[in-house]
Amino acid sequence: MGKVTRVGGRGTKRRKTDTGKKSSFAGDSYRDYQEAKRKAAGNRTVTTGRGTGRRKLSAAPKRSSTAKGRTRVTGRGTGKRKGRS
Repeated sequence: MGKVTRVGGRGTKRRKTDTGKKSSFAGDSYRDYQEAKRKAAGNRTVTTGRGTGRRKLSAAPKRSSTAKGRTRVTGRGTGKRKGRS
């Protein structure tokens, strides 16, 4: 396939990438990557709020692949509606 120039940062970085390569930031490969990172975290904890609570990284909830039933903010943050698909 062809080469594409991708711009990064604030327009200061440029890199050429192959369009035939499959992206690794979406889909099943990224889901596997997230699961591996969750297992690598083990029993590490992070503080929540203003330092008042703690939560294990391995206990982070799994993300749903659909937005069905979730509320979406619309406009300038003034309106909201539920996702259908």
